[in-house]
Order: sequence, then structure tokens, then C-alpha cells
Amino acid sequence: MGIVRRLSEGTINRIAAGEVVERPASAVKELVENALDAGARHIDIVIASGGRELIRITDDGCGMSAADLALAIERHATSKLKADETGREDLHDIATLGFRGEALPSIGAVARLSILSREPGADTAHKVTVEGGRVSPVEPAAGPAGTRIEVRDLFFATPARLKFLKGERSETQAVGDVVKRLAMAHPEVAFSLTSEARNMLRLEAETPGEMGRLGRLGAIMGRDFAENALAIEAEREGVRLTGFAGLPTYNRGTAQMQFLFVNGRPVRDKLVIGAVRGAYADYLARDRHPAVALFVEIDPRDVDVNVHPAKAEVRFRDAGLVRGLIVGALRHALHQAGHRASTTVAGAALGALKVEPERALFAPQRYEQGGLPQHRPDLAESEGPSRWQGAFADLGRSARVEPAPEAQAAADAEARPLGVARGQLHETYVIAQTADGIVIVDQHAAHERLVYERMKNAMAAHGVARQILLIPEVVELDEAEAERLAARAGELAELGFVLEAFGPGAVVVREVPAIFGRLDVAGLVRDLADDLSEMDEALSLKERLEEVCGTIACHGSVRAGRRLSAEEMNALLREMEATPHSGQCNHGRPTYVELKLSDIERLFGRR
Repeated sequence: MGIVRRLSEGTINRIAAGEVVERPASAVKELVENALDAGARHIDIVIASGGRELIRITDDGCGMSAADLALAIERHATSKLKADETGREDLHDIATLGFRGEALPSIGAVARLSILSREPGADTAHKVTVEGGRVSPVEPAAGPAGTRIEVRDLFFATPARLKFLKGERSETQAVGDVVKRLAMAHPEVAFSLTSEARNMLRLEAETPGEMGRLGRLGAIMGRDFAENALAIEAEREGVRLTGFAGLPTYNRGTAQMQFLFVNGRPVRDKLVIGAVRGAYADYLARDRHPAVALFVEIDPRDVDVNVHPAKAEVRFRDAGLVRGLIVGALRHALHQAGHRASTTVAGAALGALKVEPERALFAPQRYEQGGLPQHRPDLAESEGPSRWQGAFADLGRSARVEPAPEAQAAADAEARPLGVARGQLHETYVIAQTADGIVIVDQHAAHERLVYERMKNAMAAHGVARQILLIPEVVELDEAEAERLAARAGELAELGFVLEAFGPGAVVVREVPAIFGRLDVAGLVRDLADDLSEMDEALSLKERLEEVCGTIACHGSVRAGRRLSAEEMNALLREMEATPHSGQCNHGRPTYVELKLSDIERLFGRR
């Protein structure tokens, strides 16, 4: 007798479940995707113990007949793949979220599964249960139109899997993340998520269009994101990109607020991480990350969604096209934003301005019964005007007020976005008055950005100056890495880095950007090889160039502590208005803070 044998159906289902249902969140994802594919407009999710004890999903979709219900729990039975004239299903033309027909039988193999469904207009609903792979007959039941699926005691049939689950809190959070991603992709659908009778999420259906999508993103990513988001819209060669990207000054410490959706499917892809990093490289330090939500619409034949068991990754036929579209659209939106800075900057500034009565300059006076203030000649004689004069004694050394310009000139300047300069504080901050508030400008950070943009424009116009190495440096690499570098030699040469192949598994570097000075050539080459392997772009070289330019700009800009004339301050404001990205320095920090008059009035209790 041979040693190779067929596995039992139960074992096959449990293996499939291990690929598709890694944790409760995986089951929720599969079942919510089924509800969306069924045309649901309201999806209600209830979980208990992080989804281990209970997952209940109710939708108002198209429902199923008794015959469809019996087939739905069989492996590889689905309504989502249409057969062509030859009777074959096309796996390259998938327009739904699900398509394999594995989720329900896989879940039923490791849990207690119950499905209640009724088609609209049908007289009765039908119910089927599956317990550890054992299927009960379909029977009539009472229920509304749509489908309700209950999953109890997940992994009871495979107890070993329970040991690999995280704590209840972590599993609950994972379920919440899955539901939020699907809700972001489908703003036209209402969602609710309840855990242990606690309402975790409740989202009403949004109106179609850009504002509806932004409303849904703001409900999930935060109101601050909605207020500081730039609309993204671009199309190239049949690929359409829409969505929203946060201003550079609205940034995070991790990339968790970066989302990519392909044809309504939430996916995690290195492509978007590299593209976003490349687009924002000019505006953020490497340890800061922007917030973005990008939606790609592409012909299903040009993207493979069948490359991951949980459909969490996709593969584009032309990844370079999609990446270039993302980078170009983000850069265009950031350029259009001009000098705009995040509203959270002003919010943080206002939050820091707290009234502290115990430190008030003029303490409240004590009143006698008659209602008049008590006269204290001893205090009046001892303090006199010295108390309040002393409080402002150092003002002359730290602040300077410019004489008011002519009325018409002042009105014209105030109508500009950054207003007219009124003074300078601590020889570092320019105070400007606008039509509806004030602007405080960090003169060093602002001028640093302006100098940096001038340097970038000069390099773009005249190219990067090169320096020929006296002795060309040979760097040994993996053969595939060397081939990738040699294939991108033209692109690297535009950045001032000239190399060529030097036999199998090596490259020789002949010229480097002159701006670098002393350079670890071998280290940079290896970083470039890693970038091309992971991100398909020479980010290390670009970031190194930007870092050097940023350092030069920092040293060549107006320093803090320099006294500026009124003409210089106003010239700085006008150039900031005309220069893209002047709202943040090269590290993503704001160059100015704008306080509206209404905000200032609230500080003083006028509103």
C-alpha cells in the first residue's frame, strides 16, 4: 500500500480554515464582504469575547433561497464568478470582494455556524446550521429580508488554534479595524459594531460623492483629518485615483493612518507606503508619516486579487503606472495647497493659552460692604506704577512694534492670506495682522523653506553638479541587486550618481553629487539596492540630496535673533504666499500659526 493518501473532507476544510480564518477579525472580514456583495445598505455586527464566543452579522441584502443556502456552505460554491460561453470561470475579471466560495464552509468547519436568510418578496426565510463541519438540513424559519449569520465558539473544533489568539481586547480592536476599513471603502453603507453591549461604532450612510466620502473618512480617521485633507483626483491610462491626503503639518509617528483601496477592496501594499513616502519626502522627516486614504479604480483584468489567502494584498499588472500616478497626484495636491498649514497647529496654540488667575498681573481688589474698593494707601505708595511698569520693563529688548502703514496700504496687505507685519517678538517671530485674525511666523523656519525651494528649482533647471571620483569605487552586491541598479543607471545619473555594471554581482561608481562632499559610496549603493528592491525607487539618494540641501538651507537662512525691518518682514510674508509648501519647514514643522479673531475673542470670554 502506498504512503500517499487523500485527506478527509473535514481535514481539508480545517486546513482551508487555517488559511482563511486566522482570527475572529478574519471571519468578520469575510462575512461583511459577503454582505456588501449581496447589496446590503445596512450592516450590523455584534461580537462577544473579541469574537471567540459570538459573531453575529445582520444585513438587508438580497438574501438566499433554500437551494442557494444549501449550496453556500459547500466548498468552492459561489454566486460571484460567472461562466463564459465555454463554461469556464474567469479569475481575471473579478468585480466582487469575495469569489472563492471558501469562507462559509471554512468557518463552519471550526465553529458553530448558523445562517438565516430570506429573499425580498419570499413568503418565508430558511435556516441552516453547521457545527464542526457537520451540516444540518435546511429548514423553514421566521426572519426578515436579508441574511443573519451567527458564528459561536470559534475554533472549538480546533482547540490548538485558541492558544494562538491574543487577548480579548486585542481581538476586539482587530475586529474594529477590519470593520472601519470596509466602512471607509463603502461610505454609502451604514455600519454598526457592538461588543458586549457596548456600541463601538455607528456610522450612518453617507450621500454619494466627494463630500460623503470625506464625511465617512472624518468619522473614522478623525475630524482633524477632514479639516486638513487635500482632495486627490487623477487619471492615467485607464487607472483612476481619488481620495484625500493630509497636509504635511498634520502628520503621525507611524504609517497606520495610510489606507489604500483597490476597486472597493481594502488592501495593504508596500506600493502605497513607498509612493507616499516619495511624494512627501520634501516635507517630512523620515520618522514622521502623513495620513492618506487613496482609492484606486482599475480594470479588474489589470489587477490580481488572488495572490493572498485572505485577499489582503493585490498585484498590479503595471505597478509602475499605479505608483507614478499616486506620487504625481499627491505632489500636485501638495503643490496646490501652497502655504496652507494644518488647523491643528492653531488648536494646539490655543490650548496652550490657558488663563491662570494666580499669575494675573492685576489681582482682583477686595470690596467693602458699601460696594466700593477698599483704599490701601500703604500698597499704593509702596508699589505705585512700579508693579506694572516692571512687568513690561524688558519689552523693549524682546519686542518691536512697526509704525502703522497708510490706511489703504494696510487694508490691501491685510486682505492677503498672511496679512501685514505689525511687529517682531524676541527677534524671532513676526506678528502679522490679517482681515480676520493674526499670524505668527517663525522667521527662521519660514526662510529656511524658501531657500530650500530655491535650491530645488535651481537643481531642477540646471541639473545636479557631479564630482568625478579619482579612483572609481567597485561595490560587490547580489547579482539581482546589481542588475536592478544597472537598469536604473540613467535615472541615477540625473541625480548626479553615475554607475555601471562591473561584471556579475558588482557595479562601479564613477561620479557622485558634488554637494555631498565626503561620502560612504558603498553604503549608499547598498541602500539604493534595498530601495529598488522594496520600493522600486532610489529613495536613499533623493533623501540624501534633500537632507544636504536642507542643511545648506538651514545655514543660509535668516537666523533667529536677527532684527528685521518692516520691509523685510512683509517681503518674507509675500514670498511665503507665492512659494508652494511654505507652510511647513523641511522637517514637517509649521512655519506659521494663524489665530482667528473669533478664537482670540473666546480666550477673553467675548464669545
